[in-house]
Amino acid sequence: METNALSTPNRPLPLAAQQDDDEIDLLKLWSAIWRRKWAIISLTLVVAMVTVLIVLSLTPIYRASATLLIEQKKANVVSIEQVYGLEGSGSEYLQTQFELLKSRSLAERVVNELGLTTHPEFDPRQQEAPLIDIKGWISQLNPKQLIPGEFPEDLEAETGPSEEQIFASVVRQFMRRISIEPQGKSQLVNVQVDMADPRMAANAANRLAQGFIESQLEASMAMSADASAWMNSRLSELRTKLKEAETQLQNFREQENLVDIDGVSTITAAELSATSNRMVDARSARAEAESLYRQVQSMKSGGWRRLATVSAVLGDPLIQQFKANEAQAKSKVEELSKRYGARHPAMEAARTELAAAEASLRGQVEQVVAAIERNYRLAVANEQSLRSSVNENRAQIQDISRKEYQLREYQREVDTNRALYDTFLTRLKETAATSDLETVNARVVDTATVPTTPIKPKKPLIVLLATFLAALVGVGLSLLLEMLNNTFKSTDDVENKLNLPVLGILPLVKKKDRKQVAHLFESDKDKSFSESIRTVRTSLVLSGMDKPHKVTVVTSSVPGEGKSTVAANLAIALGQMESVVLIDADMRRPTLAKNFDFAVGTPGLANLIAGTAELSECIQNQYGIDMISAGAVPPNPLELLSSPRFEALIEQLKDKYDRIIIDSPPTQAVSDALMLGTLANALIYVIKSDDTAIPLAEKGVGQLLQSNAPVTGVVLNQVDINKAKKRGYSYGGYYDYYGYSEGAKS
Repeated sequence: METNALSTPNRPLPLAAQQDDDEIDLLKLWSAIWRRKWAIISLTLVVAMVTVLIVLSLTPIYRASATLLIEQKKANVVSIEQVYGLEGSGSEYLQTQFELLKSRSLAERVVNELGLTTHPEFDPRQQEAPLIDIKGWISQLNPKQLIPGEFPEDLEAETGPSEEQIFASVVRQFMRRISIEPQGKSQLVNVQVDMADPRMAANAANRLAQGFIESQLEASMAMSADASAWMNSRLSELRTKLKEAETQLQNFREQENLVDIDGVSTITAAELSATSNRMVDARSARAEAESLYRQVQSMKSGGWRRLATVSAVLGDPLIQQFKANEAQAKSKVEELSKRYGARHPAMEAARTELAAAEASLRGQVEQVVAAIERNYRLAVANEQSLRSSVNENRAQIQDISRKEYQLREYQREVDTNRALYDTFLTRLKETAATSDLETVNARVVDTATVPTTPIKPKKPLIVLLATFLAALVGVGLSLLLEMLNNTFKSTDDVENKLNLPVLGILPLVKKKDRKQVAHLFESDKDKSFSESIRTVRTSLVLSGMDKPHKVTVVTSSVPGEGKSTVAANLAIALGQMESVVLIDADMRRPTLAKNFDFAVGTPGLANLIAGTAELSECIQNQYGIDMISAGAVPPNPLELLSSPRFEALIEQLKDKYDRIIIDSPPTQAVSDALMLGTLANALIYVIKSDDTAIPLAEKGVGQLLQSNAPVTGVVLNQVDINKAKKRGYSYGGYYDYYGYSEGAKS
């Protein structure tokens, strides 16, 4: 035992303390699960047994299935769907039929036919009330109960549900039992009904399938009747419109005196074409005559001689002949003038002949010019006459075109109404002729048979799943408890979290010995406890081999962790080898006087520092050591402990005793421990196993180290060894198993 204790203070820190806290330690998780394995197994077994009992009490449900073939298109002679715009093709059509199979109207039909309102499985009046009526409990929380007065639903609840309510409830329940399952990409569909009564389930499935076919047939016949009625009314309207259109057409013909508008429009168009051609010729003749007329008019001022030079005049045969006669007469005059004198009869005859030729030529020129002017006026008049004829023909054609357009419009209205009337008349006759032809889009392929094997509950699967989930929940709860239990449970936790050596562990004391725990080491009733105190004593002595720890302070994080017990028993153990004085410096919650039965009013540390008592009066000797209690509880303990008189007292006690053990207040309660640490050579930090929170201890140790307190190590107190062994914790080097076993035997 001593060898193990010697190695404890100088034990190197484990590698886990140097790793990142965020890393997941699988071994640690497995250890947490393994420590609670029996709890997990117990939870799993209990849940499995309860599940078995529940499953055995469940009512088996049977499923009956009938197979339907749904054709995508009806074999109708008359396509009524075209009238309503419903085409029976495509996946949407099949999906619609599937939803119709689950419709409320079809469910109501089956409920009525099978009388399910009186069946025990559906009738609420025949069903037993559940052991735990959750709905009834919730209804008791209705706030309307706090309002005075009666409500209709309250009166209804007193008198019981009506027949309508029962029927609606049964229909809802039955609809929840129906399932439609298409078979792949085919047109086959399984109509399934789940019930506790297998025979009734088969009847319901068959009635659903047959009811669907009958409802489709009824809907088809009703649709045919509706279509016939609608077409009759529509046919009457079309007949009236056709008569009105024909009357308007005939009235228009009589009003406009139209017999054959096509022939009239053809003659008028031919006349317009011929007149237009003549007008083109007349325009050309007028242009030509106008050209000659303009030439003649421009030459009039020059006399008839100049007019004779105009090409149109000059081209006249008579003009050319008269010009030749004039030229001949003129040459004869010139010839005779050379032989005869002016008064010679030959000359006079020749001049008379010349004058007659000139007169003839002049007269002819004037006639030609007059003819040109007359031709021009005639051409202009002819052109104007033809233009008037063209305009008149064009107006006539436009008028005929307007009449033709209006006539065509009346004719088109008549033709359209006649076509619609003929179509509806033909369809109506076809519908009337085939109205008694019963065609459906579905047929039963396989009828439902009475099932022999229930589909649910799947008892083995339910038990297996419940057992698995229970084990999973148990593991989860174990890990959750491990995460929530953020306390020190082993020496490894202390070393990893605080980086301090563990001086020893103290086992959990039996209930019957807890009244004497302050001096349990001296009585030696608990061998394991005594050996543990010796281990702590050895660790403390060996940690100060080079420089003995004269002043040792014992503290903890919070009250109740056992620091006073550790201080008292450690002082008694050291008193077996050295002179020791135990000082109770926890003047706010003193325990030393009470634990060792000091007389009431015994002076102590407070009196000694305040100067109201002598040292000899304050020292009480028990179990081989001197003890100084806290004395009268002062109002200012921290001021007393930080006074020079307390420091002088410690120096005085150092000369008198080999060891001074000081029971200090907790670090998280007051600051006394921080001040006492400055006067100590060693400081023992007591941690209660499986109780002290890790952050609390880290904070306390951190405060002590910041104050330069000589924190020597940690004592893990009140360790439940049996519980720790079950959890897989080992305390080798800190605990003497031989001593524990001896103590257990005694």
